Amino acid sequence: MSVEFLWYIPNTVEPGHRGDDVAGGWADLELSAELAQIAEDHGWGGALIGTGWGRPDSFTIATALAARTTRFRPLVAIRPGYWRPAHFASAAATLHQLSGGRLLVNIVSGQDNLAAYGDVEGDQAARYARTKEFLQLIRRLWTEENVTYRGEYFAVEGSTVVPRLQGRHPRLYFGGASAAAEQVSATEADVQLFWGEPLDGIAERIDRLKALSASLGRAHAPLEFGLRITTLVRGSSEEAWHDAEEKVAKMAKASGKTLDLGWHKAAGQQRLLALAERGEVLDSCLYTTPGKFGGAGAGTTWLVGSYDEVAAALGKYQGLGITHFVLSDTPYKQEAARVGDHLLSRLRDPVASGLA
Repeated sequence: MSVEFLWYIPNTVEPGHRGDDVAGGWADLELSAELAQIAEDHGWGGALIGTGWGRPDSFTIATALAARTTRFRPLVAIRPGYWRPAHFASAAATLHQLSGGRLLVNIVSGQDNLAAYGDVEGDQAARYARTKEFLQLIRRLWTEENVTYRGEYFAVEGSTVVPRLQGRHPRLYFGGASAAAEQVSATEADVQLFWGEPLDGIAERIDRLKALSASLGRAHAPLEFGLRITTLVRGSSEEAWHDAEEKVAKMAKASGKTLDLGWHKAAGQQRLLALAERGEVLDSCLYTTPGKFGGAGAGTTWLVGSYDEVAAALGKYQGLGITHFVLSDTPYKQEAARVGDHLLSRLRDPVASGLA
């Protein structure tokens, strides 16, 4: 099975995202297009484009970047509720066709400012039940004609999406660590994305998801697995740890800022924050300290080390069955080139790099 490597485009109006050096934020087509082109030129298959109310619309950004590149594959984060399923299925089919089949989709069901765009918040069970219906319905709209569907949350009557997709539809990524989220992944997603947990935690979750897929009667191709994590890599281990500790010191100095407590209630985020209790460095080079000082999501834990050390660490995740990697570090443009040039070559050819 081929391995996919994606970068990250922050897609935010806020400056200094995760220590980035873009003073005015990333709500600028030229900046984001430049980063997409750097990713394409340095070995990345594409990039994740984040979503959330208060950010520019991720799908609009993805469309613009697909038009500015030739191979770049946008992994567009979108939310059920912000999108109606038939509307999204049509928009996605259009972009997928216009871009030559390059669209990837990341379904997000976590916390957001739902009232700001007219959505409502159900309990966790309802939220993931709605996501499951959304995934089921967009799959049908991409592959069938005259779809009639009446669910608890969504319904369509005699619906046919145009343009019709020929061949494989956009791959569907999904995250979430709760039991309700894992049931959705096990039955409806194409790729389950994990944040940067230690190897034993990832192995346990992969085993559980495979068992769930079997017990719940998954109807699609086998579920694949991905890792979304920060990678701070340098020419030597000493240089990497010096820079990592310097970054964390700056985060600690600024950690008086109010954190988004709703975000930190998510099951996956709680799992990451709890890792610091096990130690500052887990496995070979998984750094847990950033989570103590405001690091969240993919910035909670970092893989830190030389190119060979981090390549070896990622190789161990690959050995567990991870075939999709979404990596990043800041400054985004500089690190997209550095990590692409020095880390991806080692991951693509571990024998030549002496890592096999």
